[in-house]
Amino acid sequence: MSILVFAEHDNSTLKADTLKTVAAAQAMGGDIHILVAGSNCQAVAEQAAKANGVSKVFVADNAAYEHQLAENVSLLVTDLAGDYEHILATASTTGKNFMPRVAALLDVAQISDIIAVESADTFVRPIYAGNAIATVQSLDSKKVITVRPTGFDAVATDGNAEIIAIDTTTDAGISRHVSDEVSVSERPDLGAASVVISGGRGMQNGENFKLLEGIADKLGAAIGASRAAVDAGFVPNDMQVGQTGKIVAPDLYIAVGISGAIQHLAGMKDSKVIVAINKDAEAPIFQVADYGLVADLFDALPELESKL
Repeated sequence: MSILVFAEHDNSTLKADTLKTVAAAQAMGGDIHILVAGSNCQAVAEQAAKANGVSKVFVADNAAYEHQLAENVSLLVTDLAGDYEHILATASTTGKNFMPRVAALLDVAQISDIIAVESADTFVRPIYAGNAIATVQSLDSKKVITVRPTGFDAVATDGNAEIIAIDTTTDAGISRHVSDEVSVSERPDLGAASVVISGGRGMQNGENFKLLEGIADKLGAAIGASRAAVDAGFVPNDMQVGQTGKIVAPDLYIAVGISGAIQHLAGMKDSKVIVAINKDAEAPIFQVADYGLVADLFDALPELESKL
């Protein structure tokens, strides 16, 4: 049995979530190959080759894949799919963009957001915003799967896979990359940070999010927000944690002024330690918190920062 894992990268650095997707592939058993599609991405291939358990890394180095447009990547993956029983990608914006196209082109059902592997054809995934966990068995000859990285630990980087260049170019010619608008921050990336502090509607306005910054600086934390805070215009939507935002599972998650709607809990409940600060003792967030402080955040945050 062979498994193809699509590599997430920025043409220079392999994203850590790919190593977690490889971990999911290892749990399925079989020969694991990685596909690196990009432009001038040889450095990424060399990093991918070090992933434990990977035997081959295929490199499609072409301008058509520089921005990993779904229209082009899906055709490439479909072309290579004949040799594989399983095709895996991280459940990120990239994976969620092109993998459904691959499933459609192969005429199979996609299995999305798996958090555990029971066997080569049976997987565990959350449904209903994480309120239920489904165990699903795929009867398709090819399994097209996206992996929620928070469900797996990254594999070691002690491998030495063979790197093979492929000449296939699948430029669909129906889309082009215009520009990227990327938020630049000196803080850790929200999706990869080991500590996250998030604010909710209780912050009252965007100006008050500055109360989180001093604590974040001392803890080396990323700053997130609930959907309510984003919808209210307090902060940009790239800070949103939740079902329709970023799924995070840091070592420490601090929820400030967040009631704990199920959509938010779906995005952070796998955090190792959860701390909640809310003046409403009945807030749902306290049901998942390891530590809860019933207090006015405008009193608690300055005191917490001073103690740190």
